[in-house]
Amino acid sequence: MSLIDESQIRVMLLDIEGTTTPVDFVYKTLFPYASRKLESFLGEHAQEPEIQALIEDLRSQQEVDERNGLEPPGWLDNQEGARLHSSVAYSQWLIARDSKCTPLKSIQGRIWQQGFTSGELRGEVFPDVPIAFERWQRQKKIIGIYSSGSILAQQLLFRTTTSGDLTSYISVFFDTRVGAKTEGESYKKIAASFSHAPERFLFVSDAVKEIEAARSVGMQAILCERDPGVAPSTGHEGAIQSFDDLILD
Repeated sequence: MSLIDESQIRVMLLDIEGTTTPVDFVYKTLFPYASRKLESFLGEHAQEPEIQALIEDLRSQQEVDERNGLEPPGWLDNQEGARLHSSVAYSQWLIARDSKCTPLKSIQGRIWQQGFTSGELRGEVFPDVPIAFERWQRQKKIIGIYSSGSILAQQLLFRTTTSGDLTSYISVFFDTRVGAKTEGESYKKIAASFSHAPERFLFVSDAVKEIEAARSVGMQAILCERDPGVAPSTGHEGAIQSFDDLILD
């Protein structure tokens, strides 16, 4: 905590995966659920303008990946069935690569929405998270979320936790539409949207490159290592293992 100027902090900006939420929940619950449901979901909703636009965006990204030599699954548009098959195969390929592709994240969010609504899915956060949210609210801190998952998916996760609906604590959600989490410009945009100077933010993430990107534009940032034995901090001073370590004035 020695690197943090607590007196400056007005906004707590939080990553999700590995920070508020166990990585296993994302990789062993959410991703497999979306993969299983992709074909039926796209088949059922393919005629909706929103889904048609997202499939077009996927097609454009597939062409970019092909040009870059990444060897994605081929894409056929010669008939509706082939287009559906292509969009499913490519989406599953992206999921397997842990892609941050924005149209994929939007489709996943819609699929997870069905799962959360039906009760098949429930949001998961670490036990210290609701306690920290209450503490920061008492301290008049603004809480924001910045994740590569779609804003819809973020809201669903925090709305359905075993600790109840946590969205009342969260003022704003950001996803990759503001930019990649490893690029400083994204954090500059987030700061500008609040009309706060970057040093008024504390960004918390389990990803070193994201911490470095936030710091590059003047944000305060700290690494969260929920399992330091699995993800060593490579010498990052002041890394925390729990939000209990973030007792701010």
